[in-house]
Amino acid sequence: MSVDDIEKGKEVIRIEAEAVAALEKKINGTFKRAVEIMVNCKGRVIITGMGKSGLIARKIVATMNSTGTPAVYLHPSDAVHGDLGMVRNDDVVICISKSGGTQEICQLLPMLKRINVPIISLVGNTHSQLASQSDVVLDTSVKEEACPYDLAPTASTTATLAMGDALAVTLLEKKNFTADDFAKFHPGGNIGRRLLSKVEEFSLLDEKQIPKVSASTSLKDSILEMTSKRLGATCVVDGTGKLLGIITDGDLRRLLQKTSDVIALTAEEIMTRNPKTIIKGSLAVEGLRMMETYNITQLVIVDKGNFPVGMVHLHDLVKAGLGGETVG
Repeated sequence: MSVDDIEKGKEVIRIEAEAVAALEKKINGTFKRAVEIMVNCKGRVIITGMGKSGLIARKIVATMNSTGTPAVYLHPSDAVHGDLGMVRNDDVVICISKSGGTQEICQLLPMLKRINVPIISLVGNTHSQLASQSDVVLDTSVKEEACPYDLAPTASTTATLAMGDALAVTLLEKKNFTADDFAKFHPGGNIGRRLLSKVEEFSLLDEKQIPKVSASTSLKDSILEMTSKRLGATCVVDGTGKLLGIITDGDLRRLLQKTSDVIALTAEEIMTRNPKTIIKGSLAVEGLRMMETYNITQLVIVDKGNFPVGMVHLHDLVKAGLGGETVG
């Protein structure tokens, strides 16, 4: 790759980044009005656009659907051949056009007016026919396209997509759409696994399999329990079975660094009291966050009475694909 190629690539990124940055000053009362119309919408958000604008419309539809705002793409040409029947007066229509004079979009406007549906336009020309017939106009104009001939939609489509994201995320927060809500729409793949999996799914739930010793258990027997259950740790419980503490491989190493006279010690004497725990039913990704925050590799799962019902290991969560950036 020549230096010129590298510089051209950087220039494209710069032009598009500037186009997006310029939108910030255009987020004003008009934007707020558009959000209010969509929040109060009892139907769906219908988004339409031709060509590249149509592709951006489809992406905005996908983003809105996944963030709690029901949305549908309407192809302008198909609309005038029957598909306009999907639009109801309790819907909101978003029209996307760089010029604001796209023939197929302008053909739709009188019909949309007849249905009496609110029209929001994402338009590059605020003095266009589309803008003049819209209830709310969001200005997505750009200083220049990244295309050297200022023809191929590049910076303008990027800016329009960013404006669509701004609407979708603002709506998400207005509707108090949570990570749990997000998970309901993403049951498959890595996102679903990260958001829906409960911590106990990665633990040993069988009562007999949970590494557990009493407070008076000898060090030797505590080590045997840890070894047999292969989790590198054991719970220490009182006479009723409630959690008192935990003994980990790390605790044993630190003990041996301090003294070699360990034969007579009991579990209670060497355990870490009040260990970090997580309530059964919590999300697995929450457990992962706790382990990363406190730099621990095991986490005891307890019920509401503080009885241990499982233990999860960091490696099991990472192996399941829960590692990396988490969804908040």
